[in-house]
Amino acid sequence: MKFSNFLSASAAVVASVSAFAIDLKAQQPIGALGGEIPGGSPINHCSNPDTDLIQIDRIYISPNPPQRGQQLHFEASGIVKKRIEEGAYLKVDVIYNRYIHLIRNQTFDFCENIQKAEVDISCPIEEGPLTVVKEVDLPGEIPPGKFIVTAFLYTVNDEMMTCLHAETTFNRAS
Repeated sequence: MKFSNFLSASAAVVASVSAFAIDLKAQQPIGALGGEIPGGSPINHCSNPDTDLIQIDRIYISPNPPQRGQQLHFEASGIVKKRIEEGAYLKVDVIYNRYIHLIRNQTFDFCENIQKAEVDISCPIEEGPLTVVKEVDLPGEIPPGKFIVTAFLYTVNDEMMTCLHAETTFNRAS
């Protein structure tokens, strides 16, 4: 799967915030820290939206929940409060069925990957309103189970801009 598709699909499933290997059963869901993002998607804040450098006003996905083998429509809108420059990066965790770490605290170049994602933005991203719309074909080979994804976005100077998380379950094919 191309990373741009992975990121877009991950945006639909972002969830347990800790970048550490912790016993998730014993923890309060970190999503409760920042709260829901309007739009009805399973994506929530895992940072304080009042102090984030990106204000996310709405995230909408369709279908909701995402379905393997179908096209996922993703829309996000908000306000960039601090310019995003080359060197900005993402720290990503992907957990499958609560215990299998598919990706653990891996760093990705944000600007490089939005370019690969073929959305209508590129770095530097200036302060002000921003809307991202993307269609992603989700592979039919996504295994059934629960996916938890966490994504922290940092500036080139290591300031956290935002953290998003969500979870979704892909059911067995009927």
